[in-house]
Amino acid sequence: MGYICSEETQELLEAVRDFCDNEVREQSKEYDRTGEWPKEIYDKAIEMQLHMLDIPEEYGGLGLDKLSIAAILEEMAKADAGFAVTFSVSNIGLKSVFLAGTEAQKKKFCDTIISGKFTGFALTEPQAGSDAAAGRTMAKKDGDCYVLNGRKCFITNGGVAGIYVVTAMTDKSKGIKGMSAFLVEDGTPGFTYGKHEDKMGIRGSNTCDLVFDDCRIPAENLLGNEGDGFKIAMQTLDVSRAFIGCIAVGIAQRAMEEAIAYGKERIQFGKPVVNNQVIAFKLADMAIQIETARQMVAYACTLIDMGRPYSKESAIAKAYGADVAMKVTIEAVQIFGGYGYSREYPVEKLMRDAKIFQIVEGTNEIQRVVISNHILK
Repeated sequence: MGYICSEETQELLEAVRDFCDNEVREQSKEYDRTGEWPKEIYDKAIEMQLHMLDIPEEYGGLGLDKLSIAAILEEMAKADAGFAVTFSVSNIGLKSVFLAGTEAQKKKFCDTIISGKFTGFALTEPQAGSDAAAGRTMAKKDGDCYVLNGRKCFITNGGVAGIYVVTAMTDKSKGIKGMSAFLVEDGTPGFTYGKHEDKMGIRGSNTCDLVFDDCRIPAENLLGNEGDGFKIAMQTLDVSRAFIGCIAVGIAQRAMEEAIAYGKERIQFGKPVVNNQVIAFKLADMAIQIETARQMVAYACTLIDMGRPYSKESAIAKAYGADVAMKVTIEAVQIFGGYGYSREYPVEKLMRDAKIFQIVEGTNEIQRVVISNHILK
């Protein structure tokens, strides 16, 4: 573990590691096969208060610093990336509320999580992925309410969350300056769930469409002011990208560990394959890339905790971490040979899980736009 954490965090980390080893790692294999959301695993994790890591103590949570949360999410990801994603994304909505919400909104959001529910963050639409300004979901003011109409897609925790942060256009003519953000609770009339995605990886997390058909919400559910939605979303993603990076690092770390263990047992030409320099050097490159990515995550989290600018560093952590996860898992499959291509062994799942991290929270191409904007301005 390359994070330097407090003694208290180390104790919690050990507890999380034990939980993941006993309750998540092996159990996730069957859920990966079926695509079923493993509610019983999440219920046990909630009993450990793992859903409250990012909630400030004054609101009833654990109030951990970002570096400690990253270390814990990496440990979760080593057991199952979908498991880690569920908790990480639940914290994304929380970030939006603490960036722009009123005191009442913060309390409501935190109380929802503490009660044992997850949250969701709904920005992406069928015609608006990287181009968020192309969103078509509309919110029209009607007295003391807003009426939402439209569809969101690829929403992590969709269908299992108790409350969502949802972006919608309040004035389409203004482009990104016409986007606003709202809190929408599960069960609100006019709010339903659409297609559930049958995904290639992270199958232990739930992903589905959110559908709004004359969905009426109180005007007090507006986050910030009208037109603040794009700014809120981008600031939220700036924070969350560091945590996507640490989950990717967890996948890569697990893949390297599996490759080392297998390589010590697999005998070819009269010796373990790890004793062949070509394999040993592959493992060395894995270690270099993983630790470099981990330290970039740690740096981004440290900047966030210190209140210093972190947008560029968070984008680097996400893009590099995701690229490393893909490189390392592909090499792990190669070391396993034909067995790596079989579902009997874990590395093919790790490779499938890794791919999404080059796409979510802004594709890695978009991260390079963010990074280049910072270094060229």
